[in-house]
Amino acid sequence: MTRAGVAAGSRGLAWLWLSAAVIALDQASKHLILAAFHPGQELALAPFMSLVLAFNSGAAFSFLAGAAGWQRWLFVAIAIGACVLMVWLLRRGGSALFCASLALIVGGALGNLWDRLTLGLVVDFLLFHYRHWYYPAFNVADSAISLGAVALIVDSLRGGRSAAARNPAGDR
Repeated sequence: MTRAGVAAGSRGLAWLWLSAAVIALDQASKHLILAAFHPGQELALAPFMSLVLAFNSGAAFSFLAGAAGWQRWLFVAIAIGACVLMVWLLRRGGSALFCASLALIVGGALGNLWDRLTLGLVVDFLLFHYRHWYYPAFNVADSAISLGAVALIVDSLRGGRSAAARNPAGDR
């Protein structure tokens, strides 16, 4: 790899500060909720938003939450594999939006991975609702993953590409 290729990779990996910030914010917020709430306890913040301590042994929207426990290790493996892939993509570099998107997703995935490894499930606490409709509770990590996914789509629609895609001959 040439010096330009190494520099591009370093610029991509420099975005891991954002992943670290997401992990820190996610874990700090979960720690505060765990210390202040009992499971199921709810505190209304606005007519449409509450804080609630909820646990999710499944994935998004409680997918596989009712399984016998094997899903924990499946989601651990998926999170590790996805993070390895995204860090590899970060190393290759790309637009600022592309790198920020990947960093947000990595931070969110690692925040929830920590919960799965230490607690066996994910701590959720943000609850949006309207009358009798409730959106499933979520957390800072889930928000970072969602924001990162939307930003990746926006980057794709704007024509953003990784450095390797822009330079197919490569500096490898």
